[in-house]
Amino acid sequence: MPFCFSRMPWGGDMNAYALIQNIKMSLAVEAGNYQPYEDWHVCLKELQKQEYDTATLLEENRLLQDAIMKLIQTSINKHNYTLVDKLDRLLFQTYLFSAKDSFNDFLIALEWYRDPSQRFYTPRQKIIRPFVDALQALADDEMDELFLSCPPRIGKTTLIMFFALWIMGRDPERSNLYSSYSDGITKSFYSGLMEVITDTYTYQYRKIFPFLEMPNRGNGFTNAQDETIDLNRKKRYHSITCRSIDGTLNGSCDCDGILIADDIIGGIEQAQSKDRMEKAWSTVDNNLLTRAKEQAKILWIGTRWSVIDPAGKRQDLLMNDERFANRRFQIISIPALDEKDESNFDYDYGVGYNTAYYHQRRASFERSGDMASWLAQYMQEPIERQGTVFDAKDMRYFNGVLPEEEPDRIFMFVDPAWGGGDFVASPVCVQYGNDIYIPGVVYSNEDKRITQPLLVQTAKRFNCHVMKVEANKMTQDYAEGINDCCGDYHITITTSPAQNNKAKEQRIFDQSPDIKERFIFLEDGKRPKEYSLFMQNVYSFKVQGGNKHDDAPDSLAGASMMAFKWSSNNIEIMHRPF
Repeated sequence: MPFCFSRMPWGGDMNAYALIQNIKMSLAVEAGNYQPYEDWHVCLKELQKQEYDTATLLEENRLLQDAIMKLIQTSINKHNYTLVDKLDRLLFQTYLFSAKDSFNDFLIALEWYRDPSQRFYTPRQKIIRPFVDALQALADDEMDELFLSCPPRIGKTTLIMFFALWIMGRDPERSNLYSSYSDGITKSFYSGLMEVITDTYTYQYRKIFPFLEMPNRGNGFTNAQDETIDLNRKKRYHSITCRSIDGTLNGSCDCDGILIADDIIGGIEQAQSKDRMEKAWSTVDNNLLTRAKEQAKILWIGTRWSVIDPAGKRQDLLMNDERFANRRFQIISIPALDEKDESNFDYDYGVGYNTAYYHQRRASFERSGDMASWLAQYMQEPIERQGTVFDAKDMRYFNGVLPEEEPDRIFMFVDPAWGGGDFVASPVCVQYGNDIYIPGVVYSNEDKRITQPLLVQTAKRFNCHVMKVEANKMTQDYAEGINDCCGDYHITITTSPAQNNKAKEQRIFDQSPDIKERFIFLEDGKRPKEYSLFMQNVYSFKVQGGNKHDDAPDSLAGASMMAFKWSSNNIEIMHRPF
């Protein structure tokens, strides 16, 4: 029997919040009965009626969900499936309770009765949760603009479609605007919204917002031609309008809720044209952003094709123009591959893309000499082709088999990491005349306790006895630490002065002709993981600056200087005899 406030078992003066605390204490002693969990839920609903603090309600509801799920697992282990069914129904009610205020819980409740393998959110939750939390913050007025970028086909537009539905249900009187580069995209988005609203078998949208009047054939709340939807009543400025960036925006659309700019750039051909990019920004700035009222939030989502695409232009304003100093924004970018060269989107039930898939995509781009497209589409590194220093098609490669004759020398140049996410980068250089073969590399962002022994192990593996380390007075101990790891293996270790970022970029640019003409790298398909990451860092370097990391190309520049420019009159760290 559900709990009744007219029969308070813990005293007539006890309020609902105090009752919840007593229920939790009783469950700490005996957690196997169903009734206390239902009583807890009833108390939360009573507090909600009293307009109790939302954050406290959500936290108490989360604790209830955790407790129910724990009992469900216990009941499954005991084969008490009758209790499991009752608890599952109650658990659904807890998600309905919080769905209006929690986007995460809305996503779970929306697909509650779908097969887990067919759901959108559940298989992707652990990976796209940062996006979900950021969207929650945007809706809760913790920021004004949000930028989300990720590879194609990982579910970003579907996530935004569900977000729009949640925003519409929370406040149907506000007007929202969705825009993309083509009418086809906006029509698909509109159709997706209508599918969720009308398909009551697959989606629980009407149970989450039971008091809203939804579109039906007779009330005129929708217009498929204009791609508009209203909830609760028909309005001049609709609950949501879907319109392409080149469609009619002025006068027919307004936005005081969320303005969504989804994939404003249509593809590589548009991104390669500076004139078309400037035109796209002009259209966005003059026609789209002017539709947002002062209190509206702006959401940018899609592939970062270029530093001068509309999202890039807007980010530049927010970061560098003091007139936007009070504008709150966040940028979240998830690349296809993480720093270990493994997929970030290997979802459950096989609905994502595994590491092998992304390695194959990268190999295809590299084979066609178009690493710029790989970096933009999949790694979320907008890159200007005219500024790219190292193009895959201009480099030299070998199959891993070195020439039979003895090399002139074998050496390593080390660009150590000083922190801040930098990588220790060091190519193994096997020199035959003017040709420098690179059979192996060290490329790691681990701390020196890992990288110093790794450098020595790599030197041993390739029979290298000469190493130059870029260092200064503050970091001289890094080179000394390498020497300490040598044991009985002798390496002549010298140092060269570390350079500032501007000097490093200039050195890379100056040495790039020799690197492209004289350095010979392992061909694609022969590279271990760290070698692939090293090469990707090389391909991403651009002469205009703004490089997030330049460790790999800088180590090659240092190796080139070591091979063809520097004399040997540097400070040498002598191998200790004791």
